[in-house]
Order: sequence, then structure tokens, then C-alpha cells
Amino acid sequence: MQFVIPLLHGPEPLFRQVYRGVRQAILSGSIGPGERLPSTRDLAEQLGISRTVVLLAYEHLLAEGFIAGRGGSGTYVSQRMARNAARGRRRPARLRLSRFGNAVSGSIATVDTPLPRPVAPRYNFIYGRSDLATFPFAVWRRLLLRQARKGSTRQFDYGSALGNAELRAAICAHLRRARAVVCDPDEVIVVNGSQQALDLVIRVLVDPGDAVALEDPHYDGIREALRAAGARLRPVPVDREGLDPARLPDDAGLVFVTPSHQFPTGAILPLERRLALLEWARRRNAVVVEDDYDGEFHYEGRPLESLQGLDREGRIIYIGTFSRTVFPSMRIGYLIAPASLVPAFTAAKWLSDLHSASLEQQTLADFIAGGMYERHLRRLRRRNTARRAALLEAVAKYLGDRVEVTGEGAGAQVVLWPRKKVVEEAVVAAAAQKGVGIYGIAHCWLRQPARAGFILGYARLGEQEIREGIRLLGQIL
Repeated sequence: MQFVIPLLHGPEPLFRQVYRGVRQAILSGSIGPGERLPSTRDLAEQLGISRTVVLLAYEHLLAEGFIAGRGGSGTYVSQRMARNAARGRRRPARLRLSRFGNAVSGSIATVDTPLPRPVAPRYNFIYGRSDLATFPFAVWRRLLLRQARKGSTRQFDYGSALGNAELRAAICAHLRRARAVVCDPDEVIVVNGSQQALDLVIRVLVDPGDAVALEDPHYDGIREALRAAGARLRPVPVDREGLDPARLPDDAGLVFVTPSHQFPTGAILPLERRLALLEWARRRNAVVVEDDYDGEFHYEGRPLESLQGLDREGRIIYIGTFSRTVFPSMRIGYLIAPASLVPAFTAAKWLSDLHSASLEQQTLADFIAGGMYERHLRRLRRRNTARRAALLEAVAKYLGDRVEVTGEGAGAQVVLWPRKKVVEEAVVAAAAQKGVGIYGIAHCWLRQPARAGFILGYARLGEQEIREGIRLLGQIL
């Protein structure tokens, strides 16, 4: 046990200072009844004093009943102290928060993704989660172990703020094929999930008072990060085709969009609006941040290429993550920036946390380059296609025209919009009583919610679970 006792040079004998230090630790509850104390030799070595001094202090504590000796075992806090020890009470200091600190402390209740309830619902339509049951963890463990065994000592030293070179090349190659992203590995920055990418964009490009446009409704993690930065938020209405470029404000120099599967409504931005958005950015000399959080999943027709792939002027910052396709706790995402912005983002990443975890980056690089990621994505798409079909069939059977469905064309979640007026909290609570977890959409609006809605993710449910969950939900709506 490491024991810190401040010793002062003064008139008070050393053994009294040691005695008071141990006594106070016992009375405050720092050392509990029955807990073993360091031996006299160990404590003397830790404090840099004579063992005789510690022996004298322990003798006083023993005589007063604070400690007890056990032959051949050591010295322990007396069990009698259980009723006498009281945790020391401190009067908390009133510490001053910065403007940023005040802003983020007010948003703590809304910025997190849905947390598991104390008792998880039997049919939990939680969104923003990957399919952990389908992921090939055995393959991942084998790759991770191989990297840990064969890695040189340099691999375990500090790395580049840009990220692992092999992973950046693998990400580039995959995105060129799968999402028509135009990039070079030198334009890819590996980050700790897409949330860090959003944070870096705001740090590098937004000053307090800047006007920033965002979809309404939207991902609240973007909204709260912008609020913390002191931005003036300009909500842009979203309809069944996503953000309406004709409603973009004239004073904004930055806009955040989710064109491939608008969050949360699920709308897919058509080509005409994508081109209009790029034209607005050209006229305003603005930057467009494309959050392609689940662009890997598309179910109807030919998937549209990324917005970044249409950009010819270097105005798009493209953000992606592996949280929806691999597993969330790995915390690896990527930011693809125009070459002119790469130095600023690299420096911002270094100042934030130096770099992302190296071993996981190298393992993910092997996973992608070896073709295992593509095979995993094919399995995921097949599973999600079956789940989506089960969900839509169940909604048609048990809810019928009582709800409108959006977002079914891509991603791994839909939104149910009741046609009659309902109270979101009441429906969520009633569903929970039946063992069904659904999530309201009210927290996604900047302005007053236009209507009630419920986000239903289906990546972690089987087809039969989906059908039964929707059947129970039909008894409520």
C-alpha cells in the first residue's frame, strides 16, 4: 500500500506526525476497518525515515485501539473503527468555469447517445449501434494478437497525428470504391470517432459569433459542440428530400449535412439538391461538412455517390466512422480534408490527444486490406436487409396508416411519425412498460419540434424480435 503522509521540519516529533497521519486516514475512512496497513519497514522506506519512528507511531495507535496486530500476518485497522470512522466532510469550493465549461456543463444530459436503461427492454430498438453479433471477433482477435506479437518497439512509441499510414491508405482505397470519395492518403486524418472529427472541424473553422448552418432536425452532438464554441446556429428545414438548399442563410460560412441518410429523418439528398448545395458554397465561399455516418447501407436503387465526390473546388470536409460497421468501443473514425486544411487539422489533432491508438489502427488496416472488412460489410448488408424487410412488414401489419415511415431507404434506423397528435414521453414510457425500447426525436430539433416522432434502430434485433416489438407498439399507438 502506498501511503502519503506530509512530514514537516519543526518542533513536532516525527513519530507524532506519522501517528496523526495514520489516525486521520482511519477516522476519515480513507483506510477502512480490517484493511491492512503497510509494514513498519515499508512505511519507513516510503517516507524516508527511520523504522524506529514508525514503530513508535504504531505503538501509540495500537494502545489507543486504532489498529490491531495479527501474528504472522501484519497490522490492520481495528474492526471497532467501523462505528467510529466517519468520512471527512469538505466544503466544496465554488470553482469558476470558462465560457466553454459553462456551455458544455449545460448540455451533458443531451449530448450522449441513448444509454441502456437500468433494465434493458426485451425489444430494444436502440439506434446508433453496430451489429455486435455479426462482427467476426475471432478474426479480429487473431489480427490484434498478431500485431501485438510481431510489432517492433517503434510501433508502441508515439505515432503520427495523421494516423497510421497503412490505415490511411486502406481507408482511401475503400472509400474510392465504395463511396466515390476523391482523396489521397495524405488528406486522411485518423480520429477517435466521428465526434472528435466534428470537434476538430469546429475548433479549426469556427470562431465565437460565427453563423453556422445545420439541418433541423439534426444530430444533437453537432449542435452542442457548436453551442460550446459560441457559434450562432442557423437551422435549415429538412423535408422528405433532406436539407433544402434554397433555405440556406446568406450569412453562414459553414454548413453541416448528412446527405446519404439524414439524421434523424433518414431522407436521402437527391442529386439536384447536392449540386445546389455546392453552388451555394461556391457563391458564399463556404465549407460543407459531410457526415457520412452510415453511408455503407443502401437498399433502394443505385446508391448516390458521396457529396465530396462531386466537389471540384475543395470545399467539402468528409467525415466517417467505423462505429456503425465494426464496433463502437474501438473509437476510430476519419476526417478527409482539402489539402489546404490538412496542416491545421493535423496540428489540432496533435494538440487534442497527439494521435489515436496505434495497435488498433494497424489491426484495422490489416482487416481492411485483407478483404475481411468488405466481406463483413456484405454480411451486414444482408442481415440489415432482412431486418428492414421484417420491420416494414410489421409496421404495415400492426400500425398501418396510423404512422408515416421515413428513413427506410438507407442506414439502420427509421423514424415513425404518428399521424395523430401524441406526447413523445408518454408513448416512450408506455412502450417501456411492454418491454419495447423506442426513442423520441424531440431532442434533435433546434426550434420547437414540428411533430412527434420515434427513432427505431434495428441493427441489434432479429427479425422475429422486430415483429414482436412492433406488434406490442401497435397496441400503444
